[in-house]
Amino acid sequence: MMPPSCRGMASMLVSLWLLASTPVLAIWPAPSSISTGESTLWIGNALAVTYNGKPLIWVNGYEPSGSQFSSSEIVRAGVARTMDNIVHKNFVPWMLYGRMALETTEPNLLKPKTYITRLDITQSKADTSKTFKGLAGEVDESYTLNVDKNGKAAITAVSSTGVLRALESFSQLFFQHSKGPFFYTKSAPVHITDKPEYDHRGVLFDVSRSFFPMESILRTIDAMAYNKMNRIHIHATDSQSWPLEIPSLPELHQKGAYAQGKTYSPGDLAKIQQYAINRGIQPIIEIDTPGHFGIAALSHPEVVAGWGATPWTAYCAEPPCGQIRLNEPRVDPFLDKLMKDLLPRVSSYTSYFHTGGDEVNFNMYNLDPTVRSNDSAVIVPLLQKFIDKHHARVRKAGLVPMVWEEIPASYNVTVGKDVVIQSWLGDEAIAALTAQGHKVITSNYNYWYLDCGRGQWLNFGQDQIASFYPFPDWCSPSKNWRLIYSYNPRANLSAEQAKLVLGGELAGWSESIDDATIDDILWPRASAAGEVLWSSPNGRTQLEAAPRLAEFRERLIARGIRSGTVHMPFCTQGLNSTACQYL
Repeated sequence: MMPPSCRGMASMLVSLWLLASTPVLAIWPAPSSISTGESTLWIGNALAVTYNGKPLIWVNGYEPSGSQFSSSEIVRAGVARTMDNIVHKNFVPWMLYGRMALETTEPNLLKPKTYITRLDITQSKADTSKTFKGLAGEVDESYTLNVDKNGKAAITAVSSTGVLRALESFSQLFFQHSKGPFFYTKSAPVHITDKPEYDHRGVLFDVSRSFFPMESILRTIDAMAYNKMNRIHIHATDSQSWPLEIPSLPELHQKGAYAQGKTYSPGDLAKIQQYAINRGIQPIIEIDTPGHFGIAALSHPEVVAGWGATPWTAYCAEPPCGQIRLNEPRVDPFLDKLMKDLLPRVSSYTSYFHTGGDEVNFNMYNLDPTVRSNDSAVIVPLLQKFIDKHHARVRKAGLVPMVWEEIPASYNVTVGKDVVIQSWLGDEAIAALTAQGHKVITSNYNYWYLDCGRGQWLNFGQDQIASFYPFPDWCSPSKNWRLIYSYNPRANLSAEQAKLVLGGELAGWSESIDDATIDDILWPRASAAGEVLWSSPNGRTQLEAAPRLAEFRERLIARGIRSGTVHMPFCTQGLNSTACQYL
């Protein structure tokens, strides 16, 4: 009998040999259930597709248009994108095989080939409007995917969203051959049964502190779809800039945008929302109030208190300062006009609207001529009145309000039972919120703030160097994918509390991020959270996840997403995670 140390070494050597001989099938995020075989199948553009028994004609590059969503058109476009990713945006997996082993282990082109020539898609229930903009729990994203060794592929799903999730898994079965445009899987037959663990799986995209071109936002939506994420939260305005065009209040962007052309027109907003819906992603727009509103003072000084107040550290979380006045009679007509313009343009695409509410600085209300106090006994009733009115506007448009956690937790403002609370201050905050019966999504800054660890974006005078050296940001260190993957949003909660955690969002605050860096900031770290939210990696380890994430990262690169690395090729060759294990 071998001693434990020898058994461990023997097991590792066997694993090394197996992993070096062929890449394993590495669907990301990991499905609920998957079984695979060892037969090789090929695929090309000559794929006949049926949808509910009828031929579905597809062409590369097809994109639906308009705000009237059709299940068949969503599926048609999904098939077109899937095939584009397989035959035009694929990769040769040299980094997944052992050293110099690719050519001897990938399929022989000269041998007879069995092709997948048919894909049958069955959707068991008709979509409704809730399919495209449902509340948490209203959209069934489950699916099954079967590919037999004779080349017959079939998808079954309840909704068109589930079909899209299945198509993404299907696209990840295939690699490109090193000798040219030939595409294969070595894992047939394949059987996958899958559904998400959490209903809200998102990314917060801050377009106010840095301006992002449309291509950047749409590219992020594509990457989210590859990760089976389903919510993009667009933080549209802040004290630094107002890029969102409001036709009834054009002065907001005319004076508040960073520059001419650095705005999002009503057509741009519609395109973002339609693009997301067609990929199974619900857009959520945030206009932060009453804090983070300073930029509106450039066009409407009558509704803003403390614009540009100094020293800013006394009045706001970051410069420039400015909050909505809490007892100013001109605020309500202003917000009525703003929301009457904006909310009908988002309510066709979403069930939610985010009203912000974070980091309201009570000292600022000393500068508010309608308040002149920083006493919570004075301010909290005014905040309550403000939130009640503002959430009534949101509900009137048929939407559910979302707020940052400070509104109920820090300011003791009462919110409706329908309101979804976004928590960022940690596990204790989530425990307290759910104990009070609130529905919660988590953006725990200890794990899921992606801007952290990049160092200060503020500048310091010479007399401040010693105090702030070596200039870490407030939430250092950086949250690498391993830390992100370790986070359990429902940890240490009772069963009833856990049900109230709807999911979470990775936060990409953009004080130090722009279009040139956003892909590297988000990916593959957001992919790690994507798997946490899709299939809860309880029992799966970094050693199991690392090779799959490394493979998925190569797919992101091939599809035009400028993802950061998981680790160097030495660690990925042969999908051998133990090669870079700390010993």
